Amino acid sequence: MSGSQFGIIGLGTMGRNLALNIESRGVRVAVWNLESQWVADFLRDHPGNFEGTTTFEAFVAALDRPRRIMMMIPAGKPVDATIDKLTPLLDRGDIVIDGGNSWFEDTERREAALRAKGMHFVGCGVSGGEEGARFGPSLMPGGPAEAWPAISNVLEAIAARTEAGPCVTHVGPGGSGHFVKMVHNGIEYGDMQLIAESWDVMRRGLGMSAPETADVFEDWNKGSLESFLTELTAQVCRVMDKETGAPLVDMVLDKAGQKGTGRWSTQVALDLGISVPTIAAALDARGLSSLKEERLEAARSLKGPDPAKALTAFGPPDSVQDVVGDLRDALYAARICVYAQGMALIRAGSDRYKWNVNLAEIGRIWKGGCIIRARLLDQVRQAFTAQPALTNLLLDPALGDAVEGAQDGWRRTIGRAVAAGLPLPAHVTAMSYFDSYRSQRLPQNLTQAQRDAFGAHTYERTDRPGAVHSDWS
Repeated sequence: MSGSQFGIIGLGTMGRNLALNIESRGVRVAVWNLESQWVADFLRDHPGNFEGTTTFEAFVAALDRPRRIMMMIPAGKPVDATIDKLTPLLDRGDIVIDGGNSWFEDTERREAALRAKGMHFVGCGVSGGEEGARFGPSLMPGGPAEAWPAISNVLEAIAARTEAGPCVTHVGPGGSGHFVKMVHNGIEYGDMQLIAESWDVMRRGLGMSAPETADVFEDWNKGSLESFLTELTAQVCRVMDKETGAPLVDMVLDKAGQKGTGRWSTQVALDLGISVPTIAAALDARGLSSLKEERLEAARSLKGPDPAKALTAFGPPDSVQDVVGDLRDALYAARICVYAQGMALIRAGSDRYKWNVNLAEIGRIWKGGCIIRARLLDQVRQAFTAQPALTNLLLDPALGDAVEGAQDGWRRTIGRAVAAGLPLPAHVTAMSYFDSYRSQRLPQNLTQAQRDAFGAHTYERTDRPGAVHSDWS
């Protein structure tokens, strides 16, 4: 029997399903897991073209050269520990792929270390969850260009496919793949929060039942808001709890978790001087949600608008369709803004690290397989295809017109929610981002005057160049 053409390290949910996906494409796969019993269980449950191994020596020996190895293990120290044990067994030209959510600067460090040994290291973002891993994820590999021809046939075979091709591309050198995946997750945080806020307006503002909100999301998914997350939301809102008979979503404690990649997006944005307020608002919302006990106490002592009067902000029952129509426009405009923030962050990272990331290609590979796949990505791709140097999606004529056309309903939605005491942090920050970006003049002239007044930080005048300091007393 010939050797294995691809290796998977880690048989957790993602690794196991990627191995099955690869094997289903006619590729013999060698597998290894820290717990040897997992390997035995996997081979028992999935009799196929697999080779199970219990040591790294056996794993490496099972692979044809150049060896192609993908790690699907937790980010951080486990990745470094695995590399340290694996690389002494490898040869020049072998390729190690990290498919976890690693910090992109760690990927840059690892890529340089393996390059010095004549090996290739690829940081590959993987999106799509368990189902995507099994049947077609969106893949974002970054690393040395010379490694791409050796792995492209497998990655293209297992990736999701749309009419635009397989949802994978060589993103760029170094840590570019993990950087793009990080931003993908930041956009995901923002979009999920925007959807949750829209749902809250329907539930608490309009008094709609969970199944009624599902009807709305299903209708929205037939138009400009079509996306995996819109479809999933409709599905979630229809499920009933078998124990209580109530909507299952209502039985879920309102404390949202996070794994860190969304937070990384905001940290990097600060370092690069890029504004991503909607992503940051989504993180803040999750943080506040975790303070459940404090919020219960605050609800007893801090009063907002009278609930009965607050509902009048949404008008009489016959205006429900108008409110829902405005809410649809609000979600569409805000979604464009969160994509604009994310793509601006990728461009800034690409410029800083000289990765030369093709943003039109990123829009293409996100069209299928990944969590943020959406109809909007067709317009994102078209925008960067027409103007590769486009600095912000809001400057694309079609997307700019779309936000302008939706803004009246967006503003009415925010006004109603504020009057009713319903929090819309992501929507509000998205609108402020839009309003700030389109403003010829912002109040930061006062900010800079204050800085000069208390700290002699100087400022620039509007009528001539150069830094000056004034006596403000």
